[in-house]
Order: sequence, then structure tokens, then C-alpha cells
Amino acid sequence: MPSPLTEPLLAGRTALIVVDLMPRIVEQDLGPHKGADVVARASRLVTAFRRAGGTVVLVRVDRPGVAEQPPGSGFVPEMQPQPGDIAVVKRTIGAFYGTGLADQLRDRGVNTVVMAGIATTMGVESTARAASDHGFEVTFTADAMSGMTAAEHDHALTVVMPRFGEVVTTDEVLDRLS
Repeated sequence: MPSPLTEPLLAGRTALIVVDLMPRIVEQDLGPHKGADVVARASRLVTAFRRAGGTVVLVRVDRPGVAEQPPGSGFVPEMQPQPGDIAVVKRTIGAFYGTGLADQLRDRGVNTVVMAGIATTMGVESTARAASDHGFEVTFTADAMSGMTAAEHDHALTVVMPRFGEVVTTDEVLDRLS
């Protein structure tokens, strides 16, 4: 029997969740991966998921209680929602609370989520924890996310995230997507 790290990711049962790839976040000084590198890897994943018939979830955050969002609050150009995608505007750290995301994923038959985005220990981790709480299997693409620092990113990937999901690379996700 294959291990969880080698089982195929069935596109029809898997959603890619890309968190907070917005200009004002991507342009920050991040570690260990630059925002542009995270966007490039996430773009490869988005393209592959769409081609394979998987669900693509694009998440961005709006600051609550402000009359106007700061400049750079939309999606980066590479992450513009396409027909069939789920676009989520969250007002908390994670993408599940108050957005109906869990129901939308269940309605599509999704049982596994693949995580990408910024920041590893904030929006990505919070969304992944909620996904796990909602009963979804979780996979993290280690090189398609970044933290505010390399140390926090590495700690999350080696200590926290393996406790409730698998940690792999973009290439490993692409190789397993069917």
C-alpha cells in the first residue's frame, strides 16, 4: 500500500488553496522565499489544478472596519480568479471562518486540500488548521509558501505542520496530481 506521501492527489477530490498572494503582502521582505518565487510556484500549481479539473481557491484578506482597503489589496495578476475557481475574501487570519468555504468544498466533493501562500505561520497555517478541523486531509507545499522570516517558516514546516498534514514540494504535488 502506498504511503500518504506517495498516494496520488485526485484532482476531482482535491482543492488547491492559495492564501494572500496580494501585492501588498508579496512585496514584503519574506523568508526563506521571495514573494515573486512563491507566486511563480503557486502559478504552476494553479495551472495544473485547473487543467486536471481540480478546485482552485484563491484567498485574499480585507481589513475589517476600514472605509477603504490599502493599495495592493487585490490579487496579484497571476492569481486572478477564473470561471470555476472559488474566490474568498476573508476578514480573519484563516479562510474558513464566516466564508462558507467548507460547504463550498464539500459541495464539490473535495476531501483534500493543498496549501500555498503567504505567510506560512499566519494565513496558511490558520486556514490549514481549520481545514483539518473540518475533516479535510491537508498537504503543504513547502516551497510555494513563505514566512515573514526563514526561521518561522522552517519551524512551522518541521515542527507544527507535520502534526496535521504532509509537507512536500511543488514538484511533488505536480507529480502526484492526477
